[in-house]
Amino acid sequence: MITSSPGRHRGRALPALIAALTVVPLALAVTSAQPASAAPGVPQAPVVVFAEGFENGQGDTPVLLTDYTGAPPVAQTYSADPAWLTACNGWLASPQQPAVPPPASGCSAGNWQAVRDMAGILGQWAGGDPATNHAVTAYTAANPGAGKVQLRTEQPIPLPEPDRFLTFSVDAAEQNCFANHALFEFYLLDGATAVPTFTTAIEPCANPSSVIDGTAVGTYTSDRPVLFGGSSVGVQLVNAQGSGVGNDAAFDNVRVLDVTPQLDVGYSPPPVQMGQTATLTFTVTNTAELAVKNGWSFTANLPAGLTATAQPTTDCTDATASTAAGTVTATGALATGQVSCTVAVTVTAARPGTYTTCATDVTARVGLNAPGCASVRFIAPVLVFDAHAHGGKLTAPLVGVGPLAPSDLTCTPQPGLDQDQALGATLPGVGSLGVIDTEAHGTVGGDGQRTATAWARTAKVSLLGGLITADEIRAKAAAAEDLDGAVTTAGEVELVNLRINGTPVVDPAVDLTITIPLVATVVVNEQRPLAGGTGITVNALHVRLLNGVDLVVSHARVALTRPGTPCPIG
Repeated sequence: MITSSPGRHRGRALPALIAALTVVPLALAVTSAQPASAAPGVPQAPVVVFAEGFENGQGDTPVLLTDYTGAPPVAQTYSADPAWLTACNGWLASPQQPAVPPPASGCSAGNWQAVRDMAGILGQWAGGDPATNHAVTAYTAANPGAGKVQLRTEQPIPLPEPDRFLTFSVDAAEQNCFANHALFEFYLLDGATAVPTFTTAIEPCANPSSVIDGTAVGTYTSDRPVLFGGSSVGVQLVNAQGSGVGNDAAFDNVRVLDVTPQLDVGYSPPPVQMGQTATLTFTVTNTAELAVKNGWSFTANLPAGLTATAQPTTDCTDATASTAAGTVTATGALATGQVSCTVAVTVTAARPGTYTTCATDVTARVGLNAPGCASVRFIAPVLVFDAHAHGGKLTAPLVGVGPLAPSDLTCTPQPGLDQDQALGATLPGVGSLGVIDTEAHGTVGGDGQRTATAWARTAKVSLLGGLITADEIRAKAAAAEDLDGAVTTAGEVELVNLRINGTPVVDPAVDLTITIPLVATVVVNEQRPLAGGTGITVNALHVRLLNGVDLVVSHARVALTRPGTPCPIG
């Protein structure tokens, strides 16, 4: 089906679609890249890749179409079937030309006046000067036969890139609508192959946008865009009407239009916490004429470090979409009247950072303009500090002591410092401790990374009547966030002159266990993971007596947990 512009009465305003086209001088080929993208979902006007107004070098001397050369840089020339180039057909006519028909034109004086009038009416219709406008005319004073070529471009018209949706637009006028009508059929030429851009022929008498001084006139655009694979294109006009009774028409302002949809990419929401998902949306936006666009496709690589969490969803027509091996692939259509559609996939990140998708990531693109860039930032969650230290804690069936000199930074997102000291402590039935110092600390680095630390130092340890002695025992624990948002932990003990049952203990392995026969079991450098590996407990000395008494000396415990996760209980 060929559509004409909305009806008007002798008006000079261009049809909305043509008025919105990217403006270029007629008879030029446009080889620049597609226009800058508007907002996703907002259609843009088609882009003129070729336009011919038959004005280059023209004045008051009539010439045949086959003797005309268009404007540079293409300098287009045209051919037509010889059977049509007779009997007052094929002349570039204008009202400014003499009233006397050209020699051997086959035009009577009345016919020549009529074609000059149609050229002027086409100029008026297009908003130009009707007195000087030129158009390709035909008064068909004989029977040329059906299916004759009235115009064929001879020079290839370069395209910005292959795999474009192309269509055409033309201004046409016709007289003597009581007789046989002209039937214009436009084709795009891919080399020697003629690709139709219509479902029914252009018939100005049957579908006028306006009637000016008895002449049917209008601007006609195809509603069947072609997904054109070549890097250059040609144009061919065939008249399916073979009769010389009627068939009196003219055409002007032949345009090849690029109506390729725009592909855009976007991420939401910004920013995204690690462990959450973002949505990567590919938007396919139609051009302003909203014609059907069938067969577009793309394949896009996900940025390194992003992975899809589910298969894509889409509201595009006749679409399929999938994701595999770090790519998103989609193919589909825009239905007639459809403004836009989307392909969306949820993604997550392996580590914090900014992830960007650009045109270079779209490795296969057919029938779509390249997108701009879009980014998403994944950020590490604001981890919660939990840090604790004490010098000693005694638990017995009948009595308990401590925790001694406790320092606590308890389950808070705010950094902070807590310190404490005790000059000494007596542990009933077990022994005594000297000066105790403790600290619990939460810090945030310049890059936002968080660290929780805790330590406890206990001097002059004397337990179990001298079976366990030390000048000083120190426990340290740390939990640190790395660049990936992961938490690593570390623990250590420092021992100064520790003796257990008379044996020195130096640089003990983790969880070194020593038995004092018939008295107790002692664990040195006891370490236990917490909170799924995001925390650690360090006990420098853990004594379990056979009578049920439990004693910890120099305890440090830290964790960095995600918001909403319970902090560990030590």
